[in-house]
Amino acid sequence: MQVNYGGFIPISTVDWPGRAVCTLFLRGCPVRCDYCHNVHLQNGKDYRPLDWVFEQIQSSRIAVSAVVFSGGEPTQQGEALCELARRSKKEGFLVGLHTNGVFPAAIQKLLDERLVDHLALDIKAKWNRYDNLLRERFSASVKETLNICRNAYLRGELPEFQVVVTLFRGYEDEVKYISRDTEGLEFVLQQGVFGMVPPLSSDELKAIADCLFRPVIIRTREDGEFQYEGTRIGRASGERQG
Repeated sequence: MQVNYGGFIPISTVDWPGRAVCTLFLRGCPVRCDYCHNVHLQNGKDYRPLDWVFEQIQSSRIAVSAVVFSGGEPTQQGEALCELARRSKKEGFLVGLHTNGVFPAAIQKLLDERLVDHLALDIKAKWNRYDNLLRERFSASVKETLNICRNAYLRGELPEFQVVVTLFRGYEDEVKYISRDTEGLEFVLQQGVFGMVPPLSSDELKAIADCLFRPVIIRTREDGEFQYEGTRIGRASGERQG
């Protein structure tokens, strides 16, 4: 079996916060986000034998406890991804996955085999703007993935599940719609950085989170990642008790 290989980081502390991991990038992605930080992995070919790719993961075994599959979009290579995840689990690695959710069947297969311990789903916009933003009809697939992952998480078959929203200035209002559809799940507000547009600051992201009335995780280049409970959560609770 061949893998369209995108690259490998032997030790990372940012791809699965709180855990030292190795990160394997799989090449190819049907989504063309203008702000993608790995735009060079959207296309191109660099096919390597699956055995060779797995040796990269094994080479980090002494230093890390988990492997994260990223991209590109790793689920585009569903068969190869499943086999790499199977081998990783057999070797004692925990498995993380970063995905945009456009291949729900691949994610369902991974979850059916209990091959994923941590999954981060990138939701890019409110649903009625999704297909226009991505210039393809992807919203139905991402909704299906969200439901698959939510159900697996609630059944205890997916230990960790995050919904990640990369937020850019001018689109702050969209967060409340995404939040409403992901209630009860771990919710990440990630600072979007693109071109000359000033990124939202930590304080601005906190202000947005305050309007959601739920705990969130905030990620920025300046302050890293931190849990934010929000100044309005306690206030709303007090108002309900009164």
